[in-house]
Amino acid sequence: MRTAMPTSPRRAASAPKPRKRRAKLPAKPAAKSGAKSRAKPGTKGGGRFFHIELRPSVRFVAFRVQDVGRPGGVERVAGQRADGSWDTAKWLIEKTQAHLDKGTLVPDSLEAEKLLRSLGSAPVHLGGDRFRAKPRRDIPESEKPTPAMRRAQRANIKKAQAALRARRRAAAGGGTNARGKA
Repeated sequence: MRTAMPTSPRRAASAPKPRKRRAKLPAKPAAKSGAKSRAKPGTKGGGRFFHIELRPSVRFVAFRVQDVGRPGGVERVAGQRADGSWDTAKWLIEKTQAHLDKGTLVPDSLEAEKLLRSLGSAPVHLGGDRFRAKPRRDIPESEKPTPAMRRAQRANIKKAQAALRARRRAAAGGGTNARGKA
């Protein structure tokens, strides 16, 4: 059987090349019972952060680290579930923002103190730089708006009303502006 030869060098370069078959790699052997595995982050105690785990990492398929507040300090590790929803997997507190005292995490900054107050339980020391705490409870829709939400809403309304009054005073008092002069 004859195959058509390309007539120009350009066609020769773009002519399909035969594909090589790749050999399949054998599956990795199962880890031996005495084999060393990679240490979890924070277990050795040599890192920059204290890790406060809220939910087990096996519940998530992907992770993203978000800086909360000013750069450095407190960071949130968000985890994406298999269904696509996101939730907080753990919090990272820089060691300059808190310290360990007799197995309890003591905040040294307002940011760290605010985070520790917002958790559902006090962090329990697991070893190294790792802690475990419960996430804050989920507020059902039937209990909303909460008193804090109502206070924030009232404050926002007062702020908007004050801005409107200031605008009206400026419009009434000024009377002449750059456009009015000809």
